[in-house]
Amino acid sequence: MDVLHDERFMDKAPPQVWAELLDEGLYFCSLSTMYRILTAHEEVQERRNQLRHPNHPVPRLVATAPNQVWSWDITKLIGPVKWTCYYLYVLLDIYSRYVVGWMVARLESGSLARWLIQESCRKQAVVPGELTLHADRGPSMVSKPVALLLADLGLTKSHSRPHVSNDNPYSEAQFKTLKYRPAFPDRFGGLEHARSFCNEFFTYYNTQHRHSGLGMLTPESVQYGYAEDILAAREKTLKRAYLTHPERFVQGPPQIQGLPSEVWINPPRISDKSQHDPPVCHTPGDTTPNPIPISVREAKMPIPPPLEAGGNFTKLSHSVSQSC
Repeated sequence: MDVLHDERFMDKAPPQVWAELLDEGLYFCSLSTMYRILTAHEEVQERRNQLRHPNHPVPRLVATAPNQVWSWDITKLIGPVKWTCYYLYVLLDIYSRYVVGWMVARLESGSLARWLIQESCRKQAVVPGELTLHADRGPSMVSKPVALLLADLGLTKSHSRPHVSNDNPYSEAQFKTLKYRPAFPDRFGGLEHARSFCNEFFTYYNTQHRHSGLGMLTPESVQYGYAEDILAAREKTLKRAYLTHPERFVQGPPQIQGLPSEVWINPPRISDKSQHDPPVCHTPGDTTPNPIPISVREAKMPIPPPLEAGGNFTKLSHSVSQSC
C-alpha cells in the first residue's frame, strides 16, 4: 500500500504502476494482488462523476367528468421541402376526448404554448384548482412561461416519466388517428395548407368521430353534457325493436353501453390494491361486525401470486377460507 500511495503513483491505475515498477527492476506482487489489496481498503471505485437519475414516480391521474384532466403534446407535420416542418400543438380532454385547443406554428415555443393554454382555459371557463394539465417532458412542456401560466391560473401540472411514451397515451392515440387518416398528405404545401387540413380534421374529430371508449358517442356530446339524452334515445329505439321482434335477440333485451365512470392515466394495478387488502378470517357463527384481518403468514398458507385481470378469484377465495 505504501508503494501505491506514493506521490508518483497515487493518480495512476494499477496496470501503470505495475509496468513502471517492472521496468525499474522491481516486482512486489502481481497485478491481481494489487487490485485485491486496493479492494480490501475500499480504494477501487469509479473516479468519474456519476450521474444520479432521480426516481420519477408513475403519474396516476383520474377524470370522472370533462375539464378535470387535460393532456397535451406537440407533433411535427412535414413541410413542402426537405428539412422543413410545422409544429402542431393539441390540448385534449382525456374524459371526453374533446380537442379543447389546437394550433399550427412554424416553431416550437413555450410562449406559443402558454398562449394556447390560456385561450383554451378561457373558452372552457376552467375554474382554478379543478384542472390538471398533463404532458411529457419536452422543452415547451417544462418551459418557464408555461410553468408560470399554470401557477397564475391555479392549474396542477403533471409530467410523464422520461422516455416513457405510455404515460401520455391519449395524446399519442389522437395523433395516430390524425396521421392514419386516408386524406393525410405525405407533405403539406405550406403553413396555410397545414392549418386548413387540421381545421377540417378537428371539426370532424370533435363533432362526428365516435369513440368506442365513449359508447360510440362524439367528443362534443360528452364535453357539453348532452350525451345522456342521446343514450336515452338509443335505449328507446332498441327497446322498441326488442318488443317488435323479441325472437331476434337471443340473449335478451339489448343493453346500451354507457359512459365510463372514470378515465385513468396509469390506473393502479390489481396487484397493487391486493397488497393493501389482507384477507379477513371469518369463523362459523362469527357475528363480529368488523373481523380482524390476518396476514397470509399468520394463516400459515403459501403466498399466492399477485392477482391479474381475469384471474381465478374463486380459487383464491376458497384457499383463504380453508386456512381460516
